[in-house]
Amino acid sequence: MLKRTVIKLSGEATAGNNHDAHGFCDETIASLVARVKEAHDLGVQIALVVGGGNFWRGRTGQSVMDRVKADQIGMLATVMNAIYLSEAFNGIGIRSEIMTPMPFANMTRVYDKTTALSLMVDGCITFHAAGLCHPYFSTDTVTALRAAELEADCVLFTKNGVGGVYDKAPENGNDARMYKSLSYDIAIAKQLQFVDATALSILVEADIPSFVFGLSDSIVDACKNPGNTGFGTLLKKSIEEEFYGH
Repeated sequence: MLKRTVIKLSGEATAGNNHDAHGFCDETIASLVARVKEAHDLGVQIALVVGGGNFWRGRTGQSVMDRVKADQIGMLATVMNAIYLSEAFNGIGIRSEIMTPMPFANMTRVYDKTTALSLMVDGCITFHAAGLCHPYFSTDTVTALRAAELEADCVLFTKNGVGGVYDKAPENGNDARMYKSLSYDIAIAKQLQFVDATALSILVEADIPSFVFGLSDSIVDACKNPGNTGFGTLLKKSIEEEFYGH
């Protein structure tokens, strides 16, 4: 059982199964919150990072838009998602706090490691929103950075629409194979784009494993024994390359 984990949730996932949808899907969020609660009830200390893709992705902006401004909009989108999800947890009796690198009036708390760890030890779920308040850093990178700072046992990357890491994009009925396990070095060398390279570099340096799995898969099983669940892909600094079905 993991003692402490950082879970990355895609923003698009909060909009439900309609990939063109924006905003929030209450049913999807209720299901997600219930599954995170299962792990929380077992004593796992949980930090959550949520993307903002249900509201904004930089590439959806006008081609003439400055990249810095586009990224700033994305940071604000993650704050909106964190507020909504935090209230969903509070509504079922689980305390949660939103932490950001800079103050957002009385909506969030300014992040620092000591406070975040104290909250998590006390059973509070922490949300980490607004990225680093600097452009060019993805929510994947923030997830890896917070995991390193908070000394997480493992990072859990939930993916909407895919159940793990593949050796090629699983599109158009091709022969893509899903990994059961692989090393970070292989993932970086093969440029397997399930998270960005900066995030992987941080996890390598901190020697923190990660587990990539589908949004509909069991979060509590991922927390109990990542890599031995029958689903998902386990990545470590040093581990044998293995595919499902082989």
